[in-house]
Amino acid sequence: MLFGEIRANVARERESGRQMRFLGLILRTLFLILVVVITARVASPQNETIWSAYETPSDLFRIILGAAVCLFVAVQIFRYSRDPADMRRWVVIGGAAVPLALVCAAVIW
Repeated sequence: MLFGEIRANVARERESGRQMRFLGLILRTLFLILVVVITARVASPQNETIWSAYETPSDLFRIILGAAVCLFVAVQIFRYSRDPADMRRWVVIGGAAVPLALVCAAVIW
């Protein structure tokens, strides 16, 4: 009887751990996608189209730097830690960072 209860508790803890890791992965991915969107919006040319940005060196530099940052963050979306503790940390971090990033995106847009 005692061993059956222990096995049931272990199974519940294992399932809740999987759910926390999945939630951490979702929040991390959502946050990084929002960072890419915000960076792309900020890096876009101020008064011109993308095709005439080479005429203004500051806009061209902003586009190149923004594209590099977007590429780096986009690669980080697919390179995540396999450690369950890291994903559980992202539940807390993502819970605070995702709403803040959504507010920033709404203000910038």
